Amino acid sequence: MIGPPIVVVMGVCGCGKSSVGRGLAQALGCAFIEGDAHHPEANIAKMSAGVPLTDADREGWLAVLAGFIADADRRSEALVVACSALKRRYRDQLRGDSARVRFLHLDGTKAVIADRMAARTAHFMPTALIDSQFADLEAPGPEENALTRSILLPVDQIVADACGYLTNNGKAATATAGGNA
Repeated sequence: MIGPPIVVVMGVCGCGKSSVGRGLAQALGCAFIEGDAHHPEANIAKMSAGVPLTDADREGWLAVLAGFIADADRRSEALVVACSALKRRYRDQLRGDSARVRFLHLDGTKAVIADRMAARTAHFMPTALIDSQFADLEAPGPEENALTRSILLPVDQIVADACGYLTNNGKAATATAGGNA
C-alpha cells in the first residue's frame, strides 16, 4: 500500500462498526467518520419507520462518504469510515480510484445482531430492518482488499488484527481468522 491506510469498517446494522472504527482510528492516529451521521433526513425517517433503504436512497449518502475518502486519498492522510457498505457496488463507489482503501468486514449472525440491536438505545435503526440488511449483504471477495472478523471477538482484538493486516500491506493469510459469528 502506498501511503497511510483508508479503512471502511463495514457490516450490517448492529455489528459494531462505530466502536471498532473509533478504536481503529485511535490506534492509527487518524480521523474517524461516522457514516450514519451523514444520512439525509429522508433516509433516517425511512429507516426509523422500519422501511429499508433502496439503492437510490443510498446513492447520495455513499457519494458524500466517497468524497471524504477521495479527499483523504488526495491529501495522503489516513482515515477510518464506518459505513455498512453492504454491496460490492457500494464498496466500489467508496473505493473510487484509491489503491489505499481497505475494508474491515464485521461478521455476525442474525441472532447475535438482534441481541445487540435490542440492547442499544438512541439509534434510528430498528431491529425490523435486520432481515433487509442481511438480504443486501454481499460479503467481500478475496480481491476486494478486505479483512473479515467475527463480532464475537473483543473490539481491541479486532483493532489489533486490523492494524496487523494494514501493516502487512493489506494481505493476510488468515484474513478470515476468528471465524464467522
